Amino acid sequence: MTGILPPDAEPARPENRVDATLARIFPVWERLAGRVLPVWLVRALTEFLAFGIKQAWACLFGGLMLAGIIATAFWPGVLPIARYDFLFLWAILIQTSFLLTRLERPREALVILIFHIVGTGMELFKTAAGSWVYPEESVIRLAILGGSVPLFSGFMYAAVGSYLARTVRTFDFQFTHYPPRWATVLLAILIYGNFFTHHYLPDIRYALFALAAILYGRTVVHYRVWRWQHKMPLLLGFFLVALFIWLAENIGTATSAWLYPDQQEGWRIVSFAKMGSWYLLMLISWVLVTLVHRPRKLGERLGEARQQIRFAQRQHTP
Repeated sequence: MTGILPPDAEPARPENRVDATLARIFPVWERLAGRVLPVWLVRALTEFLAFGIKQAWACLFGGLMLAGIIATAFWPGVLPIARYDFLFLWAILIQTSFLLTRLERPREALVILIFHIVGTGMELFKTAAGSWVYPEESVIRLAILGGSVPLFSGFMYAAVGSYLARTVRTFDFQFTHYPPRWATVLLAILIYGNFFTHHYLPDIRYALFALAAILYGRTVVHYRVWRWQHKMPLLLGFFLVALFIWLAENIGTATSAWLYPDQQEGWRIVSFAKMGSWYLLMLISWVLVTLVHRPRKLGERLGEARQQIRFAQRQHTP
């Protein structure tokens, strides 16, 4: 289909191109499926398919990083350099290509870099404390104050930030009852501090969980997948993201990219309690992303290009 984007709109925006491509493909699929399936089922399947495609698109950075981790685990000895060094160069290549192709905007890349630095700082502290180890040798790494971290590790945190930033744009997030941003920034600072201080002072993570629930308890995220507007409690969204990060971490440890103390004698599933840590870390990333993408209130107007695409989506019925 042509004419979805006006000539002076932003066709180079990747999320616009994705929606425009789906707007050309889905009418064909709906006509074919509509010959054998009820209209309501065809529409539901279209919505589900669009959701999967857009989630995969948002996960692109993390998916490529995970693919690199898996591939280098199954092909040892093939690479001319250490595995961790290759993963660092692979991550640099991904990030550079994202910027050149505008899959990420410079402001987003800056926020993701900040989270990369935040994550690397925590990695140095945690490896020094023996919380986990990187068992393989590498050249491109930091070794400070007893901690030793291959630099690719920071990109795993960057992948979380990339996913969140791309999801906001891809699904056109809008919110009701979003808390004041100064309060969320304070929460993020307390969370990050506790990752260090709990080794010496009482762990306040349960108080942080409670504070997050108070701040975001009434917040609802409204998002459009394809034809319909959906909504869910933001806390549920946070939980689902943390769950998938935990699943990815199990893959990472199964390939020995990093190991927890109870996995060094033989791999076992990562403790489900670790999901709480990822939940808190993901909140830090989310707060950083909101500094670039101000949370929009429900009903706040979209840009012209996005409105044109949404209009085109509504016209496509089986």
